[in-house]
Amino acid sequence: MSIRRILLLTLLLVSLLPATLLTALAFGRTRAAMLAEIESGVLRSAAAIAEDVERLILERVFDASTWNHLEVMQDLRLNDVDKRLSAFLAEMKRRHGGLYLGLHASAPDGRIVASSEPALLGTPLPPQQPWRSIRLAGSEIHIERPQNTDTGLRLRLRCAIDSAFADGRIGDLVLDVNGALLEDALDRVATADRQLLLLDTDGRVLAASHALRARGVGLGSALPGWSVGTAGSAVQTRDGAPLMPAEVIAGQHRVERIGDFAGLGWTVLLLQSRATALAPVRHMAWTFAGLLAAMAVAIVVAAGWLAAVISRPVVALTEYVRHYTQPGALPDAPPAGPGEIGELTRSFTQMVETLHRSQQSLVQASRLAALGEITALLAHEIRTPLGILRSAAQTLRAESGLSSETRELLGIIETETARLNRLVGSMLDSARTRPPQFAATDVHALIAHTHTLLAAQIRNRGISLTLRCAARRHVVECDAEQITQVLLNLVMNALQVLPRGGHVEVATRDEASRLVIDIGDDGPGIAPEDRELIFEPFVFRREGGMGLGLAVVRRILRQHGGDVVADRSPLGGALFRVWLPARESIA
Repeated sequence: MSIRRILLLTLLLVSLLPATLLTALAFGRTRAAMLAEIESGVLRSAAAIAEDVERLILERVFDASTWNHLEVMQDLRLNDVDKRLSAFLAEMKRRHGGLYLGLHASAPDGRIVASSEPALLGTPLPPQQPWRSIRLAGSEIHIERPQNTDTGLRLRLRCAIDSAFADGRIGDLVLDVNGALLEDALDRVATADRQLLLLDTDGRVLAASHALRARGVGLGSALPGWSVGTAGSAVQTRDGAPLMPAEVIAGQHRVERIGDFAGLGWTVLLLQSRATALAPVRHMAWTFAGLLAAMAVAIVVAAGWLAAVISRPVVALTEYVRHYTQPGALPDAPPAGPGEIGELTRSFTQMVETLHRSQQSLVQASRLAALGEITALLAHEIRTPLGILRSAAQTLRAESGLSSETRELLGIIETETARLNRLVGSMLDSARTRPPQFAATDVHALIAHTHTLLAAQIRNRGISLTLRCAARRHVVECDAEQITQVLLNLVMNALQVLPRGGHVEVATRDEASRLVIDIGDDGPGIAPEDRELIFEPFVFRREGGMGLGLAVVRRILRQHGGDVVADRSPLGGALFRVWLPARESIA
């Protein structure tokens, strides 16, 4: 498995696993909070409806306790002969809209004497066993058990009418409250997924919302399997059968007191479809799933990118090593990469480059060693005969009576022997190996001295030489004689290839821990494939030379801890870049 894949899997594991766990934890806590809020909302709705129902009935109790003390009620003693009491009851019914089915005043024998319904005058209205009694403003109001009548659900309130002139009861005030108001109160809140019931103290139905009434749930219905208990408020999740087809959240509330008045003991039971109630939770689950998916995609993309960034330098370094082991030129250095990987890449690349230079130095040293042996032989076997030939030619030229043709031939012999002598001298110079004598040396001064030595040759050839000495650390530890030889060799190489009017530039600059010397020209330049070969002995030769000058230059510079490379000059020709260690970097 590749390092990139290992990194990718590791990053995904350490990123996705915590993200998934945190998302699951957040969803779990949010779901619990939402469920608690949903249940609390069901309880609040049940409590609000229960209080509305209690207030509706309590207001009717206030009506009864107020009206039975009115002066008009005393007309009951006279059998309401002028119908003033009946007119009052009819007006009260009208003012209260549909709150009342009827308002009546009955005699002690139960006969209706005054009524908002004229058809009921004279009919009996005997009292029933009170279902619940409330004492208010000195009057006791009895609530009879609700009944279904031809006009709908009826809740009857009855209170005594006392005589204002003597002690004793002169009759009863009867209020027939429209029970449909209770059903309307439930219907206003009910929906297809929410149903309500009003239960009495025995747990039997007093009123139900429309959908439950359509299923036959009505006044007096028992609810098998359902128990409201004695708790004032409670909520539970349970099966909704037989009231609703699915699982429901059931909230119940009983009003214990309203102000100074005890509650009626009735309970509102609210049934909320659990599937509908939990719709926000399901929506939230999809939201969390979407966020997790988006986070996973982002993590995969980021992990892939990061794995690529981390592994790319390692892969590049592996390829670099693989190519290095193959024959051929040294491959380009791989990208460094970040952090320790970059440091490893740089160190390894530097080690490989150092090893490569060492190999090249060994090859060149072996060639130079062979050159030294050959040169030693040439020094004894060639130089002595050359000297004899040259001396003989000079002696012959001194003779008188020689023809011009003979003198010309002798001149050629003398010239060619001198050239051969120079070649042998060049070979001897290359073979001589002397360790550098290091001393603090101003390189700028050496460059100026080189310019002075070559000034006549530069002038005669019609070539311009520009010096741009910008380095600030131009004093280095070196062998002044050998570095002068390097500068002379490189500048003379440029002079010998340039036509009249050519230009040479020598520039210095500081670079990290080394001094860089650039020697460039505007000549024909050097082909890229030849820029390394020119430093090999005997490989490249100009007319009159053996191809040893640049090999000697590189050897001298490497003995100083520096080096030389060939490149393309900004002037368009060849560029030789020389570098030497800065003074503070030399051990």
